[in-house]
Parts: sequence; C-alpha cells; structure tokens
Amino acid sequence: MKSPSCLAVIPARGGSKGVPRKNVRDLAGLPLIAHAIRAALAATRVDRVAVSTDDEEIARVARRFGAEVIDRPAALASDTASSESALTHALDTVSAADGADPELVMMIQCTSPLTTAEDLDGTVARLLDAGADSCFSAVAFHHFLWTEGPDGAEGVHHDGATRKRRQDLERPPLLENGAVYVMRAAAFREAGTRFCGKTVIFETDPARALEIDDPVDFAKAEAVLRHAAPADAAELPAPPSAVIFDFDGVFTDNGVVVREDGVEAVVCSRGDGMGVGLLRARGVPLLILSKERNPVVTARAKKLKVECLQGIDDKLPALLAWLGERALDPARAIFVGNDVNDLECMRGVGFSACPSDAHDAAKRAARLVLSRPGGRGAVRELCDLLVARLD
Repeated sequence: MKSPSCLAVIPARGGSKGVPRKNVRDLAGLPLIAHAIRAALAATRVDRVAVSTDDEEIARVARRFGAEVIDRPAALASDTASSESALTHALDTVSAADGADPELVMMIQCTSPLTTAEDLDGTVARLLDAGADSCFSAVAFHHFLWTEGPDGAEGVHHDGATRKRRQDLERPPLLENGAVYVMRAAAFREAGTRFCGKTVIFETDPARALEIDDPVDFAKAEAVLRHAAPADAAELPAPPSAVIFDFDGVFTDNGVVVREDGVEAVVCSRGDGMGVGLLRARGVPLLILSKERNPVVTARAKKLKVECLQGIDDKLPALLAWLGERALDPARAIFVGNDVNDLECMRGVGFSACPSDAHDAAKRAARLVLSRPGGRGAVRELCDLLVARLD
C-alpha cells in the first residue's frame, strides 16, 4: 500500500534571543539546521522537505543542503507568531503551486538536532497504524515533579511518601520532546493546531531528547553527536557531485622549502596523485582551491590534470560559483581542508574531510578525519574510499 504524501516543514526564523543566529551556527561540522534537513531527506516516508524562513542566510544554507525554501512573511516570523501559522502558510504555498494539499504535513524542529530519519518515519507509521489524525514524538519521563502550595511541597501525579521505583512503573509518563509532529493536512487545517483529532504518541530514545536553547546545549549536542556518530566513511556521498581540495596541508605536509633566491618548493605524494587519477577516470569533477598563488600549485594541478583556482581569499563564494556554473549539487560535494581558512567551505558543502594532522578547528568541522596526514597519503585514503564505493 502506497504511503500518503508527506510534506516536512522545518520552521526557522532569523531572529533568536537566547543564541543569536543559532539556526546557522556550527554544530559538529554542520549548520544546526542542516541536521534536521539531512534527517528529513533520509526519511523514507517524507516526500518533500521545505524550510520556512524569513532569513536570507538560512535560505541559502537550506538550499545548499537540499531543502526547498518557503519565504515566510515577516508577520509570521515574529516572537509571538505561532508555529501553526508557519505551517499553514507553507501548506498554502505548496497547495497554490501544486493544486492540492499533501495528505500529511510534518513539522520538524531544527532545535532538536539529535532527531533521526527513523524518528520521522516512526512518527508517521504510528499515526497511520493507529488511524490517528496527529502524532508527536515523546520520551519516557522517570523524574518526579513537585509544586509548592500554601501547605508546602506537593507531589504531581505521585505521593512523595509512597512512590514506585522506576522499574516498578507499569508505564511511565511520556514527555513531549518538541522534535517531530505529524498531522493529516485536512485535520490540521480544520483544527488549526498540531494536536488535532485523534492524537497518538511515538516514543523515541530519551538519549536524543535535547533541545537547543542556550550555548551550553550546543556543547551537549556536540558531545552526543561526536560520540554517537563518529566520522564514518559510509557517510561519504557516492557518487559525490565533486571533490574539492585545499592544497597546502592537504596535498603537502604544510611545509615549504625556500631557496636563497626566494623560490619555494614543496613535497607531494605520488600515491595521492594516483588516487586523484582513479577518481578522475571515474568521471568525478575535481578542483584544487587554494588561497596561495604559487607556481608550485599550478604545476602540480597541471600534472594531475585537475582544474585549479588559486589566490582566492574568500573561498566559499568561489567554490559555490564553480559548482553553480557546472550545475553540481553542493549538498553532494566533498571539501577537503586542513585549517581555519577552510572552515566556511567545509561547512558550505554536504560533506567535509581533513587529514589527521589538520588544525583542531578543522577536525571539529570535518565529517571525516582521515587516518593519514596531509601530503603523506590523506588524499589517497579519501580517493580509495570513494573508489571502493563507486565500483
């Protein structure tokens, strides 16, 4: 039986009081909103992914990571505007373009970056299996709530004097985690609320119940993401739309030999060159993008038969322009960098990698930290990983 059509909407206002610009702030090498987009695109029960925003930067990031963008009017992006108003506007926009509503509308909070594609699919499945009109994600809640009245402290839903142990509870209460909401579009429109008609709950892993509200939450989420999802070659896009390399510290060990006449020389790996040749032979677009303007970069790029842009101070616009001219998807591009001047490019494409001896900031930004150092096999390692997935 065919699954109902589902539009996933990620509301993302430009304004943020607790953490300025938090929706595009870096988290484990990606803008915060990119985590929600990646989960939605990976979900099998989601047909379309749209970011509803009033902010140009958020819109650019959303498109870069593969989402559609719905321009939200300023009146629906104020501190007092409801998420429901953004969802209704998104439905109106899509319906005007397509001539009909999707059967289901899903709201994903980008402030819950630990949400997985399985959470999204599970919420839809729970709604359908229960014949419900709406469903939201929640986690088991084992804590004891209290309130203080005129006569002192009073337990909420428990007697403080005689309360059961966690393992003795037949069914613990569930805490709405604010991550995922799915509604039948018709029921949502009629009720005007995400809790419409028959509402059921999809229980998710409490370890992923984290909302980003302040800077400390970023640190918590970073620790969980780095621990739970260490860099893995299986995440590499295969095939990639393109592979873009920095030069110094990637094709070299970041060292330089300066002769008395001022001429510079570097040492490169023939093995790296072989790896580049293997990728080139498989039709993968390749680019060397370097801040330095040096004849050695030109000479090495010519030897490798790889296009080269050098003397580029602002690398990300140049990278995106190069991709755009060739109609190559940034969300499936790989950038390999090694230092702080590579961070924007590493965050500006769908996947990033760095050598094992890269600067700590580059390692934090990279989706994959290679086991080999720059100039001594890092490029070959990445090429071999890609070739193995392509063949």
